[in-house]
Amino acid sequence: MIGDGMGLGQVSTALYSNNNRLSLEKFPVVGFVKTHSADDLITDSAAGATAFACGVKTYNGAVGLDADSVACRTILEEARDRGHATGIVVTTMFSHATPAAFYAHQNIRVLYEQIATDFIDSGVDFAVGGGKHYFDNREIDNRKLSEELRAKGYYVTDYMEGEFAHISANPKKKFVYFTADRDPTVAGNGRDFLPIATKKALQFLEQRSEKGFFLMVEGSQIDWACHHGKAEWLIPELLDFNKAIEAALDFARKDGNTLVIVTADHETGGLSINEGSRINKLKLGFTSNTHTAAMVPIFAYGPYAHTFAGIYDNTDVYRKMRQALGFGDSTSALNYR
Repeated sequence: MIGDGMGLGQVSTALYSNNNRLSLEKFPVVGFVKTHSADDLITDSAAGATAFACGVKTYNGAVGLDADSVACRTILEEARDRGHATGIVVTTMFSHATPAAFYAHQNIRVLYEQIATDFIDSGVDFAVGGGKHYFDNREIDNRKLSEELRAKGYYVTDYMEGEFAHISANPKKKFVYFTADRDPTVAGNGRDFLPIATKKALQFLEQRSEKGFFLMVEGSQIDWACHHGKAEWLIPELLDFNKAIEAALDFARKDGNTLVIVTADHETGGLSINEGSRINKLKLGFTSNTHTAAMVPIFAYGPYAHTFAGIYDNTDVYRKMRQALGFGDSTSALNYR
């Protein structure tokens, strides 16, 4: 689970905006992650997510590539190839940098249509997010990628056919739901699918494969709110992500064999809680309108949670996840395509 842009200031803001209670308090293991990319002390989401997905440093803007622009096999792809079910649930577009880093291989993160094309061959079993436009109203070709997904056996539906909460997903068939033509709306406007989709994804993926599953959930717009320095946007996003975390924890507690990891690709905004703040009434300050180099917290619950304690590089998150999945501790396989 990735809270995009969610540093310690954002976690504290969520806590003190929620009656001094947060789902993250239930995680027994906490650590800190160093976030720099291959070419800059301050990473972007593409390089940060690629470090998690592939275990390699890359340059800002690249998804699913190493620093030499060679495709790296992602943990989602390896899980798929080993017979695990896979899923992606985000409050941005499927083609956006963070989700893209787990299934796509492009040297520029804004190649949204090319990234959407990569999704077709990703084999992802369950996906909820925006960006239908880049699948079906394309400029680089006339392909209708939603129809291609259906031809591959997917059940594909979208916001025009009904709210996500009312859509049923049968684990016998791969599932894609588009929440918006481009970006989903903000949580403050009533967007509420993230916690529901997280719960449904876990139930779906558990039934999809007896070997297990890998699910990436992103609270995408935490980052966007911090870029704009808007507390009124940020706080609902944080609390929405908190509900998704609670859904994952509830599943893991009942299941007893699921590892839940919550972290961030980087911190955004240099957020501080300033003098005069009170519980549920904070005075926030931002020192930047972009990312910072601050370390980000990481929280772990479940089997192998203890391995996530300490201070380490973002590429080590990949290796720790592979270890927990029983894939060994080797680095990602490069030149695999």
